Amino acid sequence: MLQRAQISLNRIAYPNIDLKEFLALAHELDLRMVELRNDLPGGGIIDDMEPEEVLELAARFELSIVTINALQKFNLLDHLPAALRELEVLLDLAVAIRCPAIVLCPLNDSADTRDAQQRYEETVRCLQAFQPMFADTSLMGYVEPLGFSESSLSSLISAQTAIRESGASCYRIVYDTFHHFIGPESAEQLGTKLDIGLIGLIHASGVTADLPRSQYRDEHRGFITPEDRFENLEQIESLLKRGFSGTVSLEPFSTLVQKLSKVQFKTEMERSLDHLIGGL
Repeated sequence: MLQRAQISLNRIAYPNIDLKEFLALAHELDLRMVELRNDLPGGGIIDDMEPEEVLELAARFELSIVTINALQKFNLLDHLPAALRELEVLLDLAVAIRCPAIVLCPLNDSADTRDAQQRYEETVRCLQAFQPMFADTSLMGYVEPLGFSESSLSSLISAQTAIRESGASCYRIVYDTFHHFIGPESAEQLGTKLDIGLIGLIHASGVTADLPRSQYRDEHRGFITPEDRFENLEQIESLLKRGFSGTVSLEPFSTLVQKLSKVQFKTEMERSLDHLIGGL
């Protein structure tokens, strides 16, 4: 059974309000966790606030910040010097706001000319390069495979193998229900090969559009409803039954969601939460 206390709200769901309003919104939805982002237009991760202000607000609204999302192109060796500098900044902020993890996203570019072996090897080498920085801060890195055809890391099993080969204990996997559904592995394969103990976080979003699998994009990700085509309840239930007891973070990307009034957003999110919790 999924508990409400396990559910987090990713800031991408409603990015057009300031951080204080977003934290208040999560509290009004009776949630206890949020994810912050570094890719929102017109603002920083914590807007113009000081870390102390964020900690005060989080305490006031009874919220924990579970990740900062994300270090992009983490597995591109040519980008490693810049990634190391960016990661240092992210880790410093995460420590200051008591956030335990940074999400790591792979290069997602159709112009990437590396073959599969090179992509894998560079993933391992980059994870090894980041490891001392994570160790120094005692924070975690959450590796998030992206299921798009142009992604340089679309496989959950490959991510698991790379983490193990890196030899580092600071990494876990983000299991994204959207990206798994369009990704290369079947539920049966993951049921036998994916180590539940390596999953640090679930990202979940619902899809109702009827398209060829290769055409799904972030814009199609919305609330999880009974009309969902991506088997969110089945995916999450399978992971829960296998022992996952961590955080499920809701991550609807659609601009249709983002453009809702706050009243409409809360109403639709409550319906989605009722469906999600009631179905599990």
